[in-house]
Amino acid sequence: MRVIDVNRIVGPVPTGDVPSADAAGLLAELDRLAIDAACVVHSHDLYYDPLALAELPDDPRLVRVPVVVPGPLGTAVPTTAKVVRLCPAEHRFVLAGPHGVVMARELAERGTTALVALEDPGAIHRLATEVPALRIVLINTGYRALRELAELMDVHAEIRVDTATLCGHLQVEWVAQRYGAHRVLFGTGAPLTDDAGPRFQLDHLELPAADVELIAGGNVMELLG
Repeated sequence: MRVIDVNRIVGPVPTGDVPSADAAGLLAELDRLAIDAACVVHSHDLYYDPLALAELPDDPRLVRVPVVVPGPLGTAVPTTAKVVRLCPAEHRFVLAGPHGVVMARELAERGTTALVALEDPGAIHRLATEVPALRIVLINTGYRALRELAELMDVHAEIRVDTATLCGHLQVEWVAQRYGAHRVLFGTGAPLTDDAGPRFQLDHLELPAADVELIAGGNVMELLG
């Protein structure tokens, strides 16, 4: 079973000294938890300047996830990116505003998936309504957001979710059984959130083995082509 973390940060973070402050430390953490690869956003792009596109070592286990910002003061969408991250709170833009919709259409046309934190369910609903072909993976949803998550997934077939904070009792099983395992992706959100918990959870899901394999890495590999 291939295990791929769809939601990981590399680089120093404001909350403390973390092992993944550099790529070598991150790879050691992946080894420790038996995670084969990770889609990573650089903390410099996330918290400081996505235009600078901080360097990341060329390692086949690390898939770069650029932070993209819509509008004339934003970034271009990298032509090779299969997964990007939209951070409206960190970079102060309206997710479903005119510029956001234009970028979402470009992403959809290219078959690029957007990672988006579930901070504003209304904005995500408006964006998914305007651009229904855009594949969205909701990350860091929080275990209390199941109602908001279910409402979005009921209406929008291209919305998926990661397991980073989907940690309530049998929550992953409930989502997979209701919407299909193809819409659930293993993610940790580390180092801002715990990585050992979601990894342990993955090994103990009460789901068919084929569904667990999809969640563990199969769905991410499909998004990456």
